Amino acid sequence: MGGKEKKKKGTAAQAVILAALLLILAVLEVHYIGASRSLHGAEAVRQPLEHLSSGPQTLFTPASQKPPASSAGPTPTPTPTPTPLPPFEPHAVDATRPEKLIAATAVQVNGQTVTDYRAAKSVDFGLGEDYTAIPGVFTFRGNNFRDGGAYGTVSMTEKKLSRLWTQQLGALTSYNGETWTGSGWTGQALITQWDKAARQHMNLYDWAKEQDELTEVIHATMDGCVYFKELSTGKNTRDKLYLGFTFKGAGSLDPRGYPILYVGAGYYGASSAPRALAVSLIDGKVLFDLAASEDFALRQWHMFDSAPLVSAETDQLIWPGENGILYIVDMHTDYDAAAGTLTMEPQVVKWRYSSVRNNQTGQYWLGMEDSAVIYGRYLFVADNGGCLMCLDLDTLELVWVQDVLDDTNCTPVLELEDGHPYLYISTSFHSGWRSYTMADIPIWKIDAETGEVVWRTDFTCRTEPDLSGGVQGSIALGKNALSDLVFVPVARTPNAYDGKLVALDKRSGEIVWEQHTQTYSWVSPVCVYDEAGSGYILHATSGVGNSGGGYLQLIDGRTGKVLDETALGSTIEASPVAFGNYVVIGTRGQTDYCFALK
Repeated sequence: MGGKEKKKKGTAAQAVILAALLLILAVLEVHYIGASRSLHGAEAVRQPLEHLSSGPQTLFTPASQKPPASSAGPTPTPTPTPTPLPPFEPHAVDATRPEKLIAATAVQVNGQTVTDYRAAKSVDFGLGEDYTAIPGVFTFRGNNFRDGGAYGTVSMTEKKLSRLWTQQLGALTSYNGETWTGSGWTGQALITQWDKAARQHMNLYDWAKEQDELTEVIHATMDGCVYFKELSTGKNTRDKLYLGFTFKGAGSLDPRGYPILYVGAGYYGASSAPRALAVSLIDGKVLFDLAASEDFALRQWHMFDSAPLVSAETDQLIWPGENGILYIVDMHTDYDAAAGTLTMEPQVVKWRYSSVRNNQTGQYWLGMEDSAVIYGRYLFVADNGGCLMCLDLDTLELVWVQDVLDDTNCTPVLELEDGHPYLYISTSFHSGWRSYTMADIPIWKIDAETGEVVWRTDFTCRTEPDLSGGVQGSIALGKNALSDLVFVPVARTPNAYDGKLVALDKRSGEIVWEQHTQTYSWVSPVCVYDEAGSGYILHATSGVGNSGGGYLQLIDGRTGKVLDETALGSTIEASPVAFGNYVVIGTRGQTDYCFALK
């Protein structure tokens, strides 16, 4: 019995010792966590390299992972948690070997041509839904899959379009004498919500800085200006910014929430040749530009209708040009939200190509007018000469190339179906290349791994110089209750000024429904969804050849029935953008419109 008592005392003593040890470990853990947080805080990031210990070091911290400069500064920009991607190993088959359509490629790094390129920082884009964690529409069609154009859900009872506000736009006469008005193709506005603390350093009006929440519409137009409006009221949030170039494309905002607008000239400016710009939205100053002149280009047509993408992890800008060059810019962005400072030190990698058909004919132009899709490290883009290309961004080597026949302006859209990526794309009809009057315009579903055609559905279209038939707007990808469909605007079919909006089955390419529109359309339709997943389409017709102008339509995505439409009294080339129940669209008639979905 005494032995048992002695054992009990020993057990109690051990318990006391164990509790003390646990307390010491807890204190050490708290100290370690605090030290770790300090090490990864702002002061540690600013330490010069000589203060770092020897051995393996990470000398580049992705800007999206940097903490705020001060614990008293703005809330850090949320970074989406990447969704693991299924296995993806692109490769060519015999029909898509690059050499069948591409004659040669070349790479230039900081002005020097190189023969063996390997990216210093590997790009790895995830799902489109992970492109940004900030509410808004940050680029043409929303993200790196180009499957959006809308943010949030809608709540409608009447299923009507109600006009809320308008913004008068201007005109710009380029230095070669041509005049451009209003908002053109693709013309989509951008929408974002800014962090309140970061807003204090922007050139916003005081009332806009003071709002608890500010949703800002940012629209670069063909009168050389960028306009800034509060979404729900149309109230100006700051002075318009005059940059002096004809902006046709949508441009892009930085997905990290950095106050940067990337926007490219679609034609000559008021006093100089076109270029692509990175603009500070703190003070409106140009941080850098591209392609004011370009000796490396094989086509001297330095236009930028495409909307670039930004890799938040590697701080890189990826921007296709109509001069046949893909620009990859290591921006070396230094943004201090608390201090309101923003600088860049860009270093530029350029990739160019020449095509077999362009070399043989002098037609089938080089250059990329659509916006690129990026999945993982692979970029997909079509050119003005009928080549849909898959490019490895690590090596800048072409993986596969598919023949899409004609001058392609339709931005591809990517979707994972049972974990496998597919592209949906179509093309326009350039007068004089395949025909001067009529031609078949295919809509394709493409296997993104091999470039092979899964299915093809043709429409016979007409054309005329500079006002092409075929598909100029981008295909809208159905989701939720519309997940079996894609929606395609087909221009100049069956007659010269007619058009159709067609719904195709994703699996087969068969026509599910088609709606004949008052006139043809170059606009990219946008899908919006309610909380139950029911889908509706925002679509606009051009109004070309119709004295009443174009119409904005609200359409039932399941049936194709027009639920409501409103005449905008002018030609419409620009695509709509939606944020919740709000819709913004511009016209060539020098007016931006905002509608509420009721």
